[in-house]
Amino acid sequence: MTEDKQRVTPERVQHYLSLTAKAREKATPIPEQGTAEHDALERLLRMADDYAADAAYFLHEGDLVRAYGAINYAHAWIDAGVKLGLLDGHNDDVLFTLP
Repeated sequence: MTEDKQRVTPERVQHYLSLTAKAREKATPIPEQGTAEHDALERLLRMADDYAADAAYFLHEGDLVRAYGAINYAHAWIDAGVKLGLLDGHNDDVLFTLP
C-alpha cells in the first residue's frame, strides 16, 4: 500500500512535530545575551514554541489541518533564525534551509 500524500494524517503531523522538535534542539543561539539580536532571537523562538504547542493541541483535538499548518509555521520560525544568522544550524541541510 502506498502512502496517500494528499492527506493530513495524525502520523504525518506527529512526524513533523518530531522533526521540528529535533530542529529546535539542534539549532543553537549565535548572538550574545543582552544584545538586541539575542532579544530578537528570543521572540523568534517564542513564536516557534507557541506554534509547536498549538500544533500539539490541535492534534490532540483532532484538528489535523490546523495542527499541520501550525507545525509548519513553527519550523519556519526556526528555519528563519538559521537563515538570518541568529541560530547555528550546524550545517544540517535536512532540518534547515542553510544560508
